[in-house]
Amino acid sequence: MTGAVALSAALALSAAACGGDDEGSGGDDGVVIGFMGDLTGENSGIVIPPKQGAQMAIDEYNATNPKTKITLKTYDSQGRGEQAVPLAKSAITKDKIVGLIGPAFSGESQQVAPVLEEGKIPSISPSATNTALGKNGWKYWHRIVGNDEIQGGGVGEFITRALKAKKVFVIHDNSEYGKPLGEKVEATAKTGGATTQVDAINPEGSDFAATVNKVKSFAPDAIFYGGYYAEGGKLLKQLREGGVKARFLSGDGSLDKGLAAGAGVENAKDSVIACPCLIDPQGTASPASKKFSEAYKAKFNADTAIYSAEGYDAATAFIEAIKAGNTTPEDINSFLSKVDVAGVSKQVKFLPTGEPAAADVYVYKVEGETLPLIGKASEATV
Repeated sequence: MTGAVALSAALALSAAACGGDDEGSGGDDGVVIGFMGDLTGENSGIVIPPKQGAQMAIDEYNATNPKTKITLKTYDSQGRGEQAVPLAKSAITKDKIVGLIGPAFSGESQQVAPVLEEGKIPSISPSATNTALGKNGWKYWHRIVGNDEIQGGGVGEFITRALKAKKVFVIHDNSEYGKPLGEKVEATAKTGGATTQVDAINPEGSDFAATVNKVKSFAPDAIFYGGYYAEGGKLLKQLREGGVKARFLSGDGSLDKGLAAGAGVENAKDSVIACPCLIDPQGTASPASKKFSEAYKAKFNADTAIYSAEGYDAATAFIEAIKAGNTTPEDINSFLSKVDVAGVSKQVKFLPTGEPAAADVYVYKVEGETLPLIGKASEATV
């Protein structure tokens, strides 16, 4: 995954505010599918990989010279709902998208989904994990990853089982993603017998001394941060400079080499990052992972990274619908309710709520600028 952030600047040049056509052709004999997320902001390193995964799936499909080709059109929301909403409206009315891969983040998903519901446009997020998203009764919304109840439960159990932590300090960024994830980790750790304490930081800030002092006073065995890697790296750096040596853990928002870049390689060493996503270039989980990773590397000259496989699988669901002759948004949405096909990250199948039928949590260890897979959170040891 070390090449993901390095590519972001180059990719940003071709990602205009309202998006730009990528490979493929729409028009009379084709359809347009959108991809929405933070493609140029400070957390773009966790959005560019699923965009590339989706592009790869669509390019492979178009190369078969199908009856209905697909254009993937990108919409750079920078992860902000106030930008994402007008982009979604334009995508529906101007670009006539028949489906959307994204939005990538939970906050923008909460704001964009009602627009898509009104426009009757099916969506599949490769990375939005907020649990509440699946409880809105939306008929056109789907995601390919497990939610924060699953992720938080997996991390919390790992902390008390594998790390045998008795005191756990949970920090979150008060976002629609970070806060509920942190709360679930805390609740699970308490169930596992740990004593806990919680604090929140302002992700727009730069001085986290107050939180560092609370952590030092509590003297935990483990620290969990619910938030994104840009702020997580700064927080971890200040914790280490403050003399805190407890194991640092975080969720999928920190699964990027940017965490070590912000914290310093030595400060980030041996941190554990959890994710309901699969990054498996060695094919540990399945031969499909290795085959996908090799093809991804050949196409983008970069290793597979966070949510690249899930972006590929989200695009695969749309491709299967179109291959079956469905080219209108409502027909595609109807097909998604019964799709059941092998993906790279999991079997692609949705529950009536739009949640994935299968969801595992994996843990990764920070080693320099790399994040090798340890294994499933329910089985892994460190």
